[in-house]
Amino acid sequence: MSPGASPAEDFEALYGTAPEGIWAAPGRVNLIGEYTDFNDGFVMPLALPQTAVAAVSRRTDGVLRLHSADMDGGVVQLRVEELSPRAGAGWEAYPAGVVWALRTAGHAVTGADIHLASTVPTGAGLSSSAALETVIALALNDLYELGLSRDRLAVTGQRAENGFVGVPCGIMDQTASACCTDGHVLHLDTRDISRRQIPFDLAGSGLKLLVVDTRVQHALGDGAYAERRAGCESGARALGVRALRDIAYVQLPAALSRLSDETVRRYVRHVVTDNHRVGRVVAHLDAGDVRAVGPVLTEGHASLRDDLRVSCPELDLVVSAANTVGALGARMTGGGFGGSAIVLVEATDADMVARSVVEAFATAGYAAPRIFPAVPSAGARRLV
Repeated sequence: MSPGASPAEDFEALYGTAPEGIWAAPGRVNLIGEYTDFNDGFVMPLALPQTAVAAVSRRTDGVLRLHSADMDGGVVQLRVEELSPRAGAGWEAYPAGVVWALRTAGHAVTGADIHLASTVPTGAGLSSSAALETVIALALNDLYELGLSRDRLAVTGQRAENGFVGVPCGIMDQTASACCTDGHVLHLDTRDISRRQIPFDLAGSGLKLLVVDTRVQHALGDGAYAERRAGCESGARALGVRALRDIAYVQLPAALSRLSDETVRRYVRHVVTDNHRVGRVVAHLDAGDVRAVGPVLTEGHASLRDDLRVSCPELDLVVSAANTVGALGARMTGGGFGGSAIVLVEATDADMVARSVVEAFATAGYAAPRIFPAVPSAGARRLV
């Protein structure tokens, strides 16, 4: 493969023929509502311009060939009838997991040649894995004419990550990648997957939403995410509800008084208050007051840091450094333990805030973060 080649050219160099099509699916940032999706709660993600791109052709011989332009090594060859869950596998587990999920759901996927390339930063809390899963699910849905809705494509990706890769994620990331629309933030009810696209015109309000990738790599398969999910489920059982979504904000003090485990109490408090914060952000956006979202973001970060305890010094520094120099608000986004934060700023202050964060990192002896604007973008689509 030659530098600067297109996905189609790379595919042909690998497999000797042109692909049947090319698809793209985006990463995402979550504006508010963290660790709420596996509690049947509410989230508000938006799709990023950065995407995973897949050039794909069908096969009829049961062979699955996978290649990534972003990973060392050549083509990985597997047999579809031999695919089985294997937690801890490499990048190929994500596309292979989608094939496995489709086949175990009864869809006759008989193989594929796949070439992948992605501009979604890995380990940054921006759902690079969900982008991979979604782009493969969409491509195979189109090629094999499976007739799956966007909701079912998201469920397929989640099942791949839960059942094949071994990460017990909720449905938010895959739904954001599959269903977000340009210029909007997605208000998603993860219990019934009902959703509403809410206009999010940052430029029209004179604002920018910055993504600050701390470059601290996180890995959600290490047990920390699963431990928090288990703690939330324990809290729901103790409170006699199906999920923590069923504890209203006004019921929180009474609910906390019934919990003896301090860790579970903290988890419950975060989930219930973050669901409430989602509702507040929706109200602000419906009223056209985007600036009012800022303080809610900062409140959400404090909850993630103190109650859920999924932040890290670098993420905390982004929030404090940005807010000190006049950001409207900031918080970590994604699973935490590294990854990215988001910062809501006046557009005229964006460069100054970014410089202040970079300087704070340098003073602390941290590697320079990567900073770029989050532009609400389109969900998964066929390119060619």
